[in-house]
Amino acid sequence: MPEPWYVTLFSNYAAHYDEEPFTTGTVGECDFIEAELGFDRKIRILDVGCGTGRHAIELTRRGYHVTGIDLSEAQLARARAKAASEHLAIPFINADARALPFENQFDAVIMLCEGGFCLMETDQENEAIIESVARALTDGGFFIFTALNGLFPLSHSLSEFYGGGEDAASACRQNSFDPATMRDRNVTTFVDDDQVEHQVTSSERFYTPAEITEMLERLGFLEIELFGATLGDFSREHPLDSDSFEMLVTARKEGRR
Repeated sequence: MPEPWYVTLFSNYAAHYDEEPFTTGTVGECDFIEAELGFDRKIRILDVGCGTGRHAIELTRRGYHVTGIDLSEAQLARARAKAASEHLAIPFINADARALPFENQFDAVIMLCEGGFCLMETDQENEAIIESVARALTDGGFFIFTALNGLFPLSHSLSEFYGGGEDAASACRQNSFDPATMRDRNVTTFVDDDQVEHQVTSSERFYTPAEITEMLERLGFLEIELFGATLGDFSREHPLDSDSFEMLVTARKEGRR
């Protein structure tokens, strides 16, 4: 069987990933994470789908204990090199977010820029990521993540939205959003780190706020709140509405801290 589209995309796409416009908001996003965690630097954080380590590295600079996991060894290799250049000791582990090798080990999990969620080819696989996160968290632990907002493509053209990203290292074309499945299928063109151009046919799942809330509640999360995710400016002041391409979600695992 051919490998999933996201495996192909990230198999040799790390340096160019760091050139994507959406990677420029790390500092502001980490400001939000710190505030949500009460600036408690004793908290153990797991960064799911850490990619090239931008959030894990920034939080470690600020004194937090962070572990990063990703499915792409190429992305992890770049993350390790970046951390080593700053003499930062960060465990970057090759692992599948659907089956994390942790149980009750982390006080907080972050999963930003989707971090695998929404990219899986079935709803069951996406939900398996949330289940795996719940297992990795301690009772009362915090979960902060982003997801593709299903309200957006119901009122906006994804072709027009992606067509505006002329400065991006990758481009999505031939979008076909199906409101029955809430999936967008598109052809993603990208240049890998060896300067070779590729195309993959991707399938991304957009979730409605109600779907996210129901899933989290069913998997044992409380205090679920949803906001509009603004690049580099995560804030509780940004309401989630149909103009938000991504939703920012905060929740807490059931149990006492």
